[in-house]
Amino acid sequence: MKAGSYNLELKEKVGLAAANLVQNGMTVGIGTGSTVEFFIRELGRRVKGEDLNIKGITTSHQSKILCYHLGIPVLDVGMTDQVDLAVDGADEIDHSLNAIKGGGAAHTIEKIVAAMAQQFILIGDESKLVDHLGLKFPIPIEVIPEAMSLVLRRTKAIGADPRIRMAVKKDGPVISDNGNFIIDLYFKQPQTLPQINNLLLSIPGVIETGLFIGMASKAFIAGAESIKILTTNKEGGNQAWEM
Repeated sequence: MKAGSYNLELKEKVGLAAANLVQNGMTVGIGTGSTVEFFIRELGRRVKGEDLNIKGITTSHQSKILCYHLGIPVLDVGMTDQVDLAVDGADEIDHSLNAIKGGGAAHTIEKIVAAMAQQFILIGDESKLVDHLGLKFPIPIEVIPEAMSLVLRRTKAIGADPRIRMAVKKDGPVISDNGNFIIDLYFKQPQTLPQINNLLLSIPGVIETGLFIGMASKAFIAGAESIKILTTNKEGGNQAWEM
């Protein structure tokens, strides 16, 4: 089996498992990305085939458009203050359920929706689970364009290698749905997550970081044989089991 198709199978498996958690009458936070696409498509199937009555809160134009085409009713993020369940993918997840998000440049809205949720669940394939965040995947920050030079200088001063994320099919930088730049921060050494998160947010012009610290209550990680469910409790303990 080719690696690409194997990876897609894992994403589909975990997306469907998360969609089975959604119950009638829920307001559901819907994340962004290739894994979440399977989650959205299964919700759309249930809405049409099972008369599932839900409302979605999407984190990006991409997810909103897909929900529209699949018949999933969508509410405006800014007019909603509470979500029953939010599901999103991640670029990296550690064993304490901290995560890096922002590969799709949507992490600011994703964090707002996650903060609204009574339960926030991360989904991903086994390649996303790491021992230390930020060594293989950069920490993204959303920055207003006028602050670009200041942010580049300040982040270099704290030991990062900052790079403005450039678009692939257009000239110039990636522009978020909020009209801002994304700067990816590469670190050679593991960082103390709360400390570096607070330090980055203290730089004028930084809107939000892609560090999701202590926000998720569960993570569904798909492997070849099963889906591993990781959980945390209020005392900081972790559990894992398979389904």
